[in-house]
Amino acid sequence: MTELFPRSRTEVAPGAVHVPDWLTLEQQRELVAACREWARGPVPIRHTRLPGGGVMSVQTVCLGWHWQPYRYTRTAGDVNGRRVAELPDWLVRLGRAAVAEAYGDRAAGAAYAPDTALVNFYDADARMGLHQDKDERSGAPVVSLSIGADCLFRFGNAEHRGKPWTDLRLASGDLFVFGGPSRYAYHGVPRLLPDTDRPETGLTRGRLNLTLRSTGLAD
Repeated sequence: MTELFPRSRTEVAPGAVHVPDWLTLEQQRELVAACREWARGPVPIRHTRLPGGGVMSVQTVCLGWHWQPYRYTRTAGDVNGRRVAELPDWLVRLGRAAVAEAYGDRAAGAAYAPDTALVNFYDADARMGLHQDKDERSGAPVVSLSIGADCLFRFGNAEHRGKPWTDLRLASGDLFVFGGPSRYAYHGVPRLLPDTDRPETGLTRGRLNLTLRSTGLAD
């Protein structure tokens, strides 16, 4: 999709930075191909079941550590009991480059050490309610990469789910990093935007979101 007016990088809140069009089309295609492999297992992609019995509308596959509400484990006891796929070094390097780009700080990028990734697939009806990423014991930034259809992304405050919040559009190839004072801000995806699929990425429909995190956990 060609932009009439180029989008510029924005500091949405202290420590929360949106960098449009950061991933090249080739990188997006490579990530889509990798996500397809990860989705097959050893722990396959699934709709996560919440403790109260609800089921998340997004589908998730994990790397490095397996996330289930609200903890990390090496094996997926809520799926098939197998150990999740390893987090590849090339994805760690991409995360370091993302932090360096977002914060304009090569040292911060070099120090970034993610050990898990959550890959979420959104179909046209999927949503993600406002939530905090707080199951990690590390306060290191979260790196978010978007591929495929555009979404409405809502980034709020660290105190509660209510306003103030900022709504922005995340498009294919966009980078969003949040850390520092914004590390525990509530955020979510109220909806995908219609007619924004990007089949040239290799993803014919829907949206992929990869988030890199540092759990702060040890084996």
